[in-house]
Amino acid sequence: MAFIPDMLDMCILDILQQDARTTNKEIAAKLGKSVTAIFERVKRLEAEGYILGYIAVLNKNKLGNALVAYTSVTLEMHGHERLSAFEESMNGFAEVQECYKMSGQFDYLLKIVTADMEAYDGFYSNKLSKLDNIRKIRSLFVLSETKQEPGLHLKTEFVNRTK
Repeated sequence: MAFIPDMLDMCILDILQQDARTTNKEIAAKLGKSVTAIFERVKRLEAEGYILGYIAVLNKNKLGNALVAYTSVTLEMHGHERLSAFEESMNGFAEVQECYKMSGQFDYLLKIVTADMEAYDGFYSNKLSKLDNIRKIRSLFVLSETKQEPGLHLKTEFVNRTK
């Protein structure tokens, strides 16, 4: 039978996505459960693939990656091998943070992060536009980030989302 997280599991997930450094002891205290019960639930959520990893959210501007572009790519041909080849190329480019296969006016949407416009131009000219099977590339550049919320809304009322 397939595992389906209950409300306690969802609360654990909500707490961890707000601060992945929260200890099992702290989660147990917040939820009124034993540390062992929380430990076992976290391990199960990991084993079942609900928790994929634990990361720190970094400030890209302080680390010299200030330019964000959302780039749509339309391919010439759409056979399985061509799509796979494009996706493999995207996985090999450090500048491409996210790659989505789309329906509609274009085939892929990329989130590209570079230091500045010069670095983006280098990526565009020397990597992206040199790929086979590209019909059209269009980019939109982020002027300012007005909302970034990496967590999912899990419909728990446990975690206060205001920081």
